[in-house]
Amino acid sequence: MRQLLLAILLVFPLFLHAQDSDEIQHVLSMQADAWNHHDLERFMTGYWNSPQLTFFSGGKASQGWQAALDHYRKSHLSQGHEMGHLDFSDLLIQSLGPDSAFVRGTWKLTLSDGKTPHGLFTLVFRRFSDGWKIIHDHSSAAE
Repeated sequence: MRQLLLAILLVFPLFLHAQDSDEIQHVLSMQADAWNHHDLERFMTGYWNSPQLTFFSGGKASQGWQAALDHYRKSHLSQGHEMGHLDFSDLLIQSLGPDSAFVRGTWKLTLSDGKTPHGLFTLVFRRFSDGWKIIHDHSSAAE
């Protein structure tokens, strides 16, 4: 009996309450919708607005909400770039504790020229008083 209880206690933190998982999925859905409406400011509300946000993309590490916004502006809003249509799929959401979660999945952009850049991402979410926010984003593109 003691072993069963220990096993349950060790495994339980891996599962989020359904409401928490739904709220995290809602953040990601909101981000995709904002992106697809070319609303980068709304997209960024899914991120923790802090200089401590960490963002890894394109082989580079940056820190801070503003740095993440600047990356997206340079990569998708500057001359010769576009935002395209964003889709997230293959989501796996796991609890790291009562107020944090790990999310992994795939992203895909569909561009006006028919190209479809895509890749993988891992996110760490933290629950704040105003909801779940991404505190770490590591996104990579397929080659």
